[in-house]
Amino acid sequence: MTGGTPTLSDSGRDLGARFHDLMEVVVGWLPGRLSRVVAPSFLGFALINGFTFGVDLLLLTAFRSGLGLPVPLAFTIAYVLAFGLSFVLNRALNFRSHAPVGPQAGLYAVAITINYLAFILGVGSALTELGLQYHLSRIVAGACEAAFMYSGMRWVIFRDTKA
Repeated sequence: MTGGTPTLSDSGRDLGARFHDLMEVVVGWLPGRLSRVVAPSFLGFALINGFTFGVDLLLLTAFRSGLGLPVPLAFTIAYVLAFGLSFVLNRALNFRSHAPVGPQAGLYAVAITINYLAFILGVGSALTELGLQYHLSRIVAGACEAAFMYSGMRWVIFRDTKA
């Protein structure tokens, strides 16, 4: 803060802290032992990536059904845009990282490349070729990628945080 007026970086940090606090409260409401097993960062990841997955599906629909792009190209463009948004939101809100963004972005690029090849093109495209509707193929691939990406973000990309 400067002169009592919040700056953009101050409000960004405040928003991240508030987001984390909210995730801790919600995790505390979980029944039984779940509140001790589910990390606030996992819940935050699920919310952020649920939102960005919705963005991904909307973009996929626009590129495939709206523009008529081939499935692999529509998957790719929607995926890159949605995962860029996911990186920004997870870094700022969920993991509240203050480490240099360059190395993290590099690690993230490696993770999403592996994720893309294995789950998006591999699982998603294969299921579509086998006759599963492309939205359902993307949802199945999304479930696989969620476990991979959370693990990568928590223990590799944003390891500087106390998630």
